[in-house]
Amino acid sequence: MAKNANWGAAPFIIIESDGTETVVVVTGRDRWALECLIAAGKNGCTPICTPGPRWSAYVHNLRKMGFSIETLNEPHGGPFSGTHARYVLRSAVRRHTAGDAA
Repeated sequence: MAKNANWGAAPFIIIESDGTETVVVVTGRDRWALECLIAAGKNGCTPICTPGPRWSAYVHNLRKMGFSIETLNEPHGGPFSGTHARYVLRSAVRRHTAGDAA
């Protein structure tokens, strides 16, 4: 994971199904997780494929900010078989740019 200085405050726009938009400022590891989710698209992210120390906490924080994120439980094998979470961003999101209304 990159140093926190690389993950400063960045505004994102959540676009609701009715077209309304909400600007949310995301920082730190929450921003890192959001950008991973955006990049992953419909495939989503797992702590196995996109390692991060506290995925469940990042997802919890992002949900509190208004992002819709689905949790899918998937089985995995190996000597410690069980299940793991796959997180999929369901909100329509884009980075806020200077040309966007405040």
